[in-house]
Amino acid sequence: MKKIPLRRCLATGEQLPKKDLLRIVKTPTGEIKIDPTGKLNGRGAYLKISLEALQMAKKKKALEKAFEMMIPEEIYGDIENYIRDRK
Repeated sequence: MKKIPLRRCLATGEQLPKKDLLRIVKTPTGEIKIDPTGKLNGRGAYLKISLEALQMAKKKKALEKAFEMMIPEEIYGDIENYIRDRK
């Protein structure tokens, strides 16, 4: 039986399979990007693919803490649009 890779959601703290999470990446150049492939180079953080998790992460400033930088509001908008498109 193949092992399923688990990752922890920044917002909820749940351990979930990678395919159920959205990877957000801080590239070596300092950009924040959504990584649907899970293969972009840089520091990654995982977020459950739900609007509730996104709101919780925003409230806790989880992405700011994970990447040690301010996250522009448009990044949250991009993540929200990506989540809405997936459903």
